[in-house]
Amino acid sequence: MKFFKTLLLTTLTLLLFSTSNAQDANDDEKLSLNSGTIDNQFEYVIRRSNSWQDYKTVKKTWLYALKAHTIDSLKAVHKDLYDTQAIVETQAKEIEGLKLNLSNTKTSLDNTIEEKDSMTLFGVPMTKPNYSLTLWSIVGVLSALLLFFIYRFKSSNTVTKQANKSLAEIEEEFEEHRRNALEREQKVRRQLQDMINEQKKA
Repeated sequence: MKFFKTLLLTTLTLLLFSTSNAQDANDDEKLSLNSGTIDNQFEYVIRRSNSWQDYKTVKKTWLYALKAHTIDSLKAVHKDLYDTQAIVETQAKEIEGLKLNLSNTKTSLDNTIEEKDSMTLFGVPMTKPNYSLTLWSIVGVLSALLLFFIYRFKSSNTVTKQANKSLAEIEEEFEEHRRNALEREQKVRRQLQDMINEQKKA
């Protein structure tokens, strides 16, 4: 029984150890000096280098290759950064242009709204409510003046008719008075002629 336990334990240990080695081997196979990320390339150099006490001995060719790959990666990063900065600057200019266009459009819109909401009366610009108020005030004043002149005309017409009627009556009275005066004058003349005739006879 003790033998079986020892055998089982040994088998499990060997199995775990072989699995771990196989995984390390697979990881080593995934790592490469000429492909993958810089981190994977550094890991490849560290794992494949020989150890001596606390040191690692690394092949010069690996170091030069790693340096070249690192410089290439940095150049690519710098190029991406430069391209990104150029894009950012271009977009910033576009944004400024759009802001300016938006400001001009807003100003134009405000002016259009102001022109739409304002009207000119006798060369004086005013808002629509003030324009309506002024216009209706003018219409009201003109209507009042028209009514006043109509009233005055009717009143004057009545006075004129009354004056004409009075004038006709006066003319009629005058004509009557003239006839009466003429009759009296003729009567006096006849009497005077009679008196003259009587004096001649006497």
